[in-house]
Amino acid sequence: MTPPAPCSQFRFLLASLFVVLCAPSWLTGNAGAQSASPAKPLSPLHLADFHIRDPWILADAANQTYYLYATNAGEATGEPGAGVMVYTSKDLRNWDAPRLVFTVPDGTWADPAEGAWAPEVHPYHGKFYLFVTLHNPGKVIAEPPAVWRKETMRGTTIAVSDSPDGPFTLVKTDGPVPPADFMTLDGTLYQDGTGVPWMVYCHEWAQKIDGTVEAVPLKKDLSGAAGEPVFLFKGSDAPWLDRTLRADKTQNSYVTDGAELYRSKDGHLLMLWSSFAKNEYVETVARSKSGQIEGPWEQLPPLFEVNGGHGMLFHSFAGQLLFVMHRTNVDPYAKIYEIEDDGDHLRAVRERVDLDGAQ
Repeated sequence: MTPPAPCSQFRFLLASLFVVLCAPSWLTGNAGAQSASPAKPLSPLHLADFHIRDPWILADAANQTYYLYATNAGEATGEPGAGVMVYTSKDLRNWDAPRLVFTVPDGTWADPAEGAWAPEVHPYHGKFYLFVTLHNPGKVIAEPPAVWRKETMRGTTIAVSDSPDGPFTLVKTDGPVPPADFMTLDGTLYQDGTGVPWMVYCHEWAQKIDGTVEAVPLKKDLSGAAGEPVFLFKGSDAPWLDRTLRADKTQNSYVTDGAELYRSKDGHLLMLWSSFAKNEYVETVARSKSGQIEGPWEQLPPLFEVNGGHGMLFHSFAGQLLFVMHRTNVDPYAKIYEIEDDGDHLRAVRERVDLDGAQ
């Protein structure tokens, strides 16, 4: 082929340079220190194309759309700052590029420069409620030597929207829903048999050493707590966990996080939650002996021992029970599995590898 004339070459180089300079960093892979993901292709995306931690999928039957919520990544949305983003899909395989649906506002107890962790969205009384963990490292709860390590404000709060697409607005701005002197995270919504809403949350090992799972009743409009917290169980209750409890900065033996409640087909109340065993992140299940949120709770064998966790259950529009979690804990991608509800326990069937872009 005949090479282009020098003038044409020059114009071609200028055009190429313009494209590179103007392309968003999340497409070129030059996202900077905040980026944990490889270069992204154009939509549609597949689950293997982007990193995600603590995935939450809302299957909205009204518009036959799946919503995958995650902590905002500015290089993906083009909108930097602490907040929550959402990917959408019609089939769980092809996902649209994410959009920002919540930004941590100024003028509240939380620091808008800090991340928004473990977002999940629940339909409730005709609206959609975002449960998200916020932080303020500048507000100190306690310091050594009174405690084993410095404690700062961290807890789940609630925002509301008329649509799963957002935007979401905080309904409580003066502090998290659990007590402000607790270091908590990963709050989730549960409604008991009488219709009373509860927030189930994890009380951090960073404060407790032996982390716990607790619950607090909520006001009917979810604007705040309606009573005192109730202890459910502690991390060391799981018989398969490492027996190496210690108070130091690397302790992860009795972590509790990622709680979600599920009522099985024969009425058992199950709770998914995550911890560590043999330095591997695991997804496990507890079961309420009374069938009520107050328990007592018994610990079942882990559902997954695969260095992944913080998962949740949802039903596809075809009615299939599915489970999504992030794997691995260091280099996390969302993985979806088929789950069997065996009544008094859950059983993993297989990973849906057809959803990650593989042919």
